[in-house]
Amino acid sequence: MTTAKAVASRKEILITGFGGQGIVLAGQIVGRAASLGDHKESTLTQSYGPEARGGACSAQVIISDDAIHYPYVRSPDVLVCMSQGGFDKYAPLVREDSILLTDQDLVRAESVNTPEFFTIPATRMAEELGRKMMANIVMVGFLTAISKALSLEAARDAVLDSVPKGTEKLNTTAFTKGYDYGVAVLKGRQKKAEGRKGAQA
Repeated sequence: MTTAKAVASRKEILITGFGGQGIVLAGQIVGRAASLGDHKESTLTQSYGPEARGGACSAQVIISDDAIHYPYVRSPDVLVCMSQGGFDKYAPLVREDSILLTDQDLVRAESVNTPEFFTIPATRMAEELGRKMMANIVMVGFLTAISKALSLEAARDAVLDSVPKGTEKLNTTAFTKGYDYGVAVLKGRQKKAEGRKGAQA
């Protein structure tokens, strides 16, 4: 396999937020979906701030068609920020071709270095479902739709396998809300782009 193809087959995903948001669980779901559902190689590393709840934390997931020799994200293909602190810390790593996803009610993103910037009111959507704690699952759905790093089926199955028993139905609804929101956002962008092309023609 050529080096170019090996690079193209690899996705580095960094999910960041604060303790209590389920950031590590989100990373576990993404890694599980990639390995068990999509049959790719994946690694997960996690880090916590000085406090478990409320402190900064992150989950780093690498997905590849080939063996992964270094499990840490150096330059994220996808950066997911669910807190202002996480955005402030990791936004400088974003490249022009990176995808940036944020919780629009928790993160004020200024001077973003990529056109591939998408926001979702994940926490608000979870609150509307009656469980603020499911914002991470909403975000995983959004990530699945926007990044295309995972298949829909693998991601949905990984959610069901990872959440507490008895909450599967509610978490599936949260995942679907995030996924559908992402699909709608992409369609909206496509229509705008087509409109601009039509105006220029």
